[in-house]
Amino acid sequence: MARDYYEVLGVSRKATDKEIRSAYRRLARKHHPDVNPGDKASEAIFKEVNAANDVLSDPEKRKKYDLYGENWQHADEIERMQKARGGRGGASYRFTTTDFGEGLGDLGDMFGGLFGGGNGRRSTGMRREPPRVEQPVDITLEEAFHGTTRTLMVEGDHGDLRHLEVKIPPGVDNGSRVRIAGEGRASFGGQRGDLYLVVSLRPSDKYERKGDDLYVDVETPLTTPVLGGEVEVQGIGRKVALRLPPGTQNGQTFRLAGLGMPKLGSPDKRGDLFARVKVRLPKEASEAQRKLFEQLKEAGV
Repeated sequence: MARDYYEVLGVSRKATDKEIRSAYRRLARKHHPDVNPGDKASEAIFKEVNAANDVLSDPEKRKKYDLYGENWQHADEIERMQKARGGRGGASYRFTTTDFGEGLGDLGDMFGGLFGGGNGRRSTGMRREPPRVEQPVDITLEEAFHGTTRTLMVEGDHGDLRHLEVKIPPGVDNGSRVRIAGEGRASFGGQRGDLYLVVSLRPSDKYERKGDDLYVDVETPLTTPVLGGEVEVQGIGRKVALRLPPGTQNGQTFRLAGLGMPKLGSPDKRGDLFARVKVRLPKEASEAQRKLFEQLKEAGV
């Protein structure tokens, strides 16, 4: 018997969607084959974690799982059988795990016999929605700016693992989902679902991102904002010169249009880059500098 999916992810049956996502991402990173090469135990846990997340992250599937446990995929057939029995004057019937025990043979034969598709043929009503698989992926801000690739381990048709190189487009952000069609697990009936990469951005030590806009601090000596002058602003992939007007204040922000992040799906369109002025003061003033500052003080500056 398969382990309970809530137990697999280590969450309670009342867990929120956020708690389920968090548990899945933590376990998927811990047991990913790339992190544990050749470790069959971790590989098995990785598959189990993906299977649990596939069901519990989908509200409809989770509802069926909560009602029917490991037989959730047969919920529609179970409910049709309940109605059929009730419709012939019988009492309403609730299926349990033992109703799908090994002694019942092929489910297709059983359902086919009840609903007119006998001789071992499966009912046309037994189509299954292909399962959706989510895979967390961490990238840098620079990778999100330019676009990047990742090589993943995915499950093949026979349960084996193979390498798959996928492209992550420019402009993705935290929570962006990249769909790779037909690379999920096979459903009941053999049709493969889709694989979704769920993006997490690593914090940047230089840039702050707000949507498609970027913010960067630009250090400058005291004289430049006071008297006016040029400072160099480092954007991602290029440098630009920014001219500060005389009297620029510490913390003042200047907008550089079109130098922000590419827009997801429209990489030719860009957000803006905002340069925040940070005045750099001398830690130790020379005697000449002290005299100048004393003069400025006396002048009331």
